[in-house]
Amino acid sequence: MRKIAGRVLIAIGGFLVVAGLLTTTWAPGVVKKTPVDVDQTTRLDGTATKLGETFPVNVTSITKADSEASTDDTTIWVNTSCVVDNSDGAAPACVDGEDERLVSATVGTFATDRVSALGRDHENLPAGSTPYEGIVNKFPFDTEKKDYHYWDGTLGRTVPMEFLEETEMDGLTVYHFASSVADEAIEVAEGTPGTYSQAVDIYVEPLTGAVVNQEQSQQRYLEDGTQVLDLNVAFTDDQLATSISEAKDNAANLTLITETVPRIGFIGGAVALVLGALLLLVGRPRHAASPRAAAMPA
Repeated sequence: MRKIAGRVLIAIGGFLVVAGLLTTTWAPGVVKKTPVDVDQTTRLDGTATKLGETFPVNVTSITKADSEASTDDTTIWVNTSCVVDNSDGAAPACVDGEDERLVSATVGTFATDRVSALGRDHENLPAGSTPYEGIVNKFPFDTEKKDYHYWDGTLGRTVPMEFLEETEMDGLTVYHFASSVADEAIEVAEGTPGTYSQAVDIYVEPLTGAVVNQEQSQQRYLEDGTQVLDLNVAFTDDQLATSISEAKDNAANLTLITETVPRIGFIGGAVALVLGALLLLVGRPRHAASPRAAAMPA
């Protein structure tokens, strides 16, 4: 029985050690990779002041991964974003361009690296697309406490994104980043020059790089200084609660696969191997004394 138990323990120990090795060397490269089947809707709300009138707004941002165009190392994304006047309290996610409730609407197609999350050029982007750079819709896995470059779609280039602090949101550890630009020259409308200022605060779950909350303040002015837009929005309360809950679950699953399972594999495997070896050694029969030795006087 000792031999059988020892062999079983050695087999279990070998399996656990191999599992530990696989989850240490192979699993991170698989799980720390942006999937290509993402279909995410993010909702923000706040206020907008347009031509002197202030009103509540809803912002709906839909980000979908194009699984057919995406590759092993690149995700191709399509993002649509609508800002809608919600003065009546019942505005839909978006309206067409003839509806006076529409404040703005944008559509963008871009590519990001599936590991670093940074924007990149790619042959599968539609012809004429502007390649995005820097941070776009998420941060890298294992986000660091450092400054990043952040894509500003209005300017069509990256701007500095500064790391400010590590903090907590409902028990979840997040990194707080902030970016701002002021008085940048743009077209506030087609053929109408003006200036643009924006401040963005982003809170990131560092293990997955997921954006948990975002606060945005944007102003646009005509060349003569007349303000044509003042937009101030953040994640809705429901969106924030959902983001925090999903970030906790995803971070826990990532930790389980990349840390807990390897630890169990190496420690449990080593213990099983040692115990199995001891049982095999203890179970060996002892050699009988030779007849000559047995006949010798005490």
